[in-house]
Amino acid sequence: MANSNTQGFGLIPAGTVGSTPATQGQGKYYIDAAYDTDMFQGTAVQSKVGYIKTAQAAITNTCIGVLNGIFYNASTTLKPTWANWYNQPITPANSEDLTAFVVDNPLQLFVVSITAAAAQAVYGYTMGLTVTAAGSETSGQSSSTLTETSKHIANNQWRLVRSAEDPSNNSSAAYRSVVVAHNLNQYLQNISTTPAGLTWQ
Repeated sequence: MANSNTQGFGLIPAGTVGSTPATQGQGKYYIDAAYDTDMFQGTAVQSKVGYIKTAQAAITNTCIGVLNGIFYNASTTLKPTWANWYNQPITPANSEDLTAFVVDNPLQLFVVSITAAAAQAVYGYTMGLTVTAAGSETSGQSSSTLTETSKHIANNQWRLVRSAEDPSNNSSAAYRSVVVAHNLNQYLQNISTTPAGLTWQ
């Protein structure tokens, strides 16, 4: 039986590791004016040279969390502006930086859809998100999916924890909802012991 989902929806916060209280808190960061890559709500992001950038350029990127919206002063109207996503390039009034809101608890769990059925033996493995971060230019929601074919015991960005037990998206087929945890988190990752080839992005 097919799942109700027909495409990905990025990463949606859902509980925390160890079932500790999930505050749904988010941190305030900055996006450099005129940054040249789209970032949708639900996109994995990283901190690089002081600014938020996509963490979906490679499945081994470290990340700090998931984008949940942006705020800036529009250059045309000079009005405070909120958006679900960063529609590149945006240069705010006076070439200011943009504020990014990121779900940045390193113990946060996320629901995401997976590209293909994952055998039970694969739970606990690591996987990457769709490398090119895409999404809706109407809602601003990411359409990224967890890529089952990227599975590796240790090297990738997200660790597959369990099924999300979503009745309408729980069949062993494409776009099943699953729960993932950070594997390569910039706050927790000890760079001196990263898998071979990993560096700060």
